[in-house]
Amino acid sequence: MLTVGALDRHTLAARLRGPGLRLQTGPFIACIRSSLPALAVALSRMYADYPVLDEDTTADFNVLLRRPRGLRRFIKPQVYFHYDGMEPFQPLPLAQLYPMFEWAMNWCVSSHAHSWLVIHAAVVEKEGAAVILPAPPGSGKSTLCAALVARGWRLLSDELTLVRLVDGQIDPVPRPVSLKNASIDVIRAWAPEAHISPPVADTVKGTVAHMCAPGASVARALEPATPAWIVFPQWKQGAPAELVPVAQARAHLRLAENAFNYSLLGGAGFDTAARLIDGTHTFDFSYGALDDAMAVFEGLLAGRR
Repeated sequence: MLTVGALDRHTLAARLRGPGLRLQTGPFIACIRSSLPALAVALSRMYADYPVLDEDTTADFNVLLRRPRGLRRFIKPQVYFHYDGMEPFQPLPLAQLYPMFEWAMNWCVSSHAHSWLVIHAAVVEKEGAAVILPAPPGSGKSTLCAALVARGWRLLSDELTLVRLVDGQIDPVPRPVSLKNASIDVIRAWAPEAHISPPVADTVKGTVAHMCAPGASVARALEPATPAWIVFPQWKQGAPAELVPVAQARAHLRLAENAFNYSLLGGAGFDTAARLIDGTHTFDFSYGALDDAMAVFEGLLAGRR
């Protein structure tokens, strides 16, 4: 299997400039085109373990990232994102190229992957049991996800939980974990061995960086997982780690609020969410220290053995 890491920098850049790089992330294939050298550098660093498919492979998403034309190329240069010829977003400063790529890829999945119930949630797995972590920005979701992954949990996603409509299994789409502001240094200290991209300041989300997905998670990207828990995390400074059960009806409502396509799917969205709630234990989870949080999740696992 050809991977991004097997391509030298010149070949990777040539694919991006020419026919496009067919990059597989879980069930999706993206054809990525760009003449921006910095994108080739970022992909070689962050996606080395990911499969690269043949140039004639049909892609789910066709995307282009480019610089502006004319004088705008030189005055406060920006980057534009195109999807199937459309520009769904405003351009961003060129320095934000890599964060824009990650955000755009999230948008591709959340806007088009309607064979799944797509929930804004991290999801990790260990010993055959997956825990879904739905939460709004600022709740500590991605920090908790990164910490769990650094302690041996399999990364399925830090942003998008894909729940199959047919059987309720979760399909992984493991990509780099987004870290923001103070969480960047928290994870650097927690997992010194983790590969974290250079921080990019002054984005709409503050300073952002991304942690590489472990190679073992990428290698199992086509292996679904069975959901066991839905945990709504909330980081609170100095708070003890505490799980509080959430009633099923309340959990269903909150799950729907965090889903991108719950209403679009209609009855299938309701049925999938209901089956997910029925098959899992649901909790609110507050924590103030990662060590305490790890102990709680290991305790959940121990309760299943």
